[in-house]
Amino acid sequence: MTNETWGHVREDLRKAVGANSYKAWIEPLRFKDLENRVARFYVPTTFMGNWVSRHYADKILQSLIENGLKADRIEFMLASEAANSATPPAPTAAAAAASHETASASGTTTADKPAASRSAQAGVALSDAARASAPRRFDLAGGSDAGAEDAGTGGPLDARYTFDSFVVGKPNQLAHTAAYRIASGGPVTFNPLFLYGGVGLGKTHLMHAIAWHLQTHRPDLKVLYLSAEQFMYRFIRALRENGTMEFKSLFRSVDVLMVDDVQFIAGKDSTQEEFFHTFNALIDQNKQIVISADRAPGEIKKLEDRIASRLQCGLVVDLHPTDYELRLGILQTKLDQHLQHYPDVRIADGVLEFLAHRITTNIRVLEGALTRLFAFASLVGKTVTLDLTQDCLSDILRNSERKVTVEEIQRAVSEHYNIRLSDLVGPRRHRTVARPRQVAMWLSKQLTPRSLPEIGRRFGGRDHTTVMHAVKRIEELKGADSQIAEDLDLLRRTLEM
Repeated sequence: MTNETWGHVREDLRKAVGANSYKAWIEPLRFKDLENRVARFYVPTTFMGNWVSRHYADKILQSLIENGLKADRIEFMLASEAANSATPPAPTAAAAAASHETASASGTTTADKPAASRSAQAGVALSDAARASAPRRFDLAGGSDAGAEDAGTGGPLDARYTFDSFVVGKPNQLAHTAAYRIASGGPVTFNPLFLYGGVGLGKTHLMHAIAWHLQTHRPDLKVLYLSAEQFMYRFIRALRENGTMEFKSLFRSVDVLMVDDVQFIAGKDSTQEEFFHTFNALIDQNKQIVISADRAPGEIKKLEDRIASRLQCGLVVDLHPTDYELRLGILQTKLDQHLQHYPDVRIADGVLEFLAHRITTNIRVLEGALTRLFAFASLVGKTVTLDLTQDCLSDILRNSERKVTVEEIQRAVSEHYNIRLSDLVGPRRHRTVARPRQVAMWLSKQLTPRSLPEIGRRFGGRDHTTVMHAVKRIEELKGADSQIAEDLDLLRRTLEM
């Protein structure tokens, strides 16, 4: 690639990412060479290489292709590896600030999706020297560590995300059991396995764990893990380069196919078409498929009905929001890991319990908070007390105030009254369902900012007057019926925990 071509690519990237991001992350890159369809760049630091690969790899690769270059993947190398090279440009202020912020507040988690698996969709790889100071990652294809010819076929795996490091609790127990059954080669009566849930609940951790376990115990199997976005990019490239037969051969010859964030292909008709046929071909061959998304198949907008139907034909598992016990268990696990690096740091009694109680919505933030506390305590030489915790984490605690959702209320009420969630939001009017439904509507009005029409829509499309009647009826009953009052108090405390 000539300097002129790289200049065109840089200008495209400046327009795509904006002036500030370009100056912080793209401008410091130095093009090295393009060999065997691998574009290689020098970066000033390992952190910058990891950051750019996670956030901008797809855009860089796409721009290279659009400027006429035949590249399948991108590789970053530390500038210090270049013999007789000029001193590389120093990281920009934005890069340094982001480095500090990432190190202190966004530590990857036992239940979170790592950025490296969500991005680097074009098959990005760091050079060996750069890998040494970063978590081990592999492109998994053909049942072994991917070599140069295989890198980019699948998404990078994070060696920290194994079954051993996954903390099991009631909210994720079924998902863990199903994932381990697939990975261990036990009898499986469901295909596909569909995992869904919000951010930081462990979907990708389990998928990585399956891949690692299969690689270790079944190296004869061809396992392919990638994101839906990467599936789309590879399909588009195949169309552009008349390589659709090779694409079909690759994806339909695997033994286990794992696709992350499948909601990404919703609304992309050609990609959905190819995914549908790939899915059917593998199912017909009795090959195992594992899919993840941020919501249930039927709730993904613009996902074709035939695909949603296929995805629901196996085992669909909802990873529920973490409960207090699971959050505390995760913190205790991370505490042991941190103490190996900071043996002199002392954590006062009650700190972990405080964090588990206050930071409830995102495990990534929860573990990042503990990482920040250890970093701060090691620098100032203080014991981590509750007062220090509140001072050090004031921004996180302020942003992590408990926000109850209507869906959480519906699940809690269904479990409390031992009725099916589908009945709670469905048309049934039997008293055993109608009263819990009114309780759920009352709680939704009290604990969420949703309007009456919005609440009604979440209860099977009911009119707002139905919600008004339910709220009024429960207000009357809670003063006259001690059991209703007790139920409301228990449910409210459970939801606000």
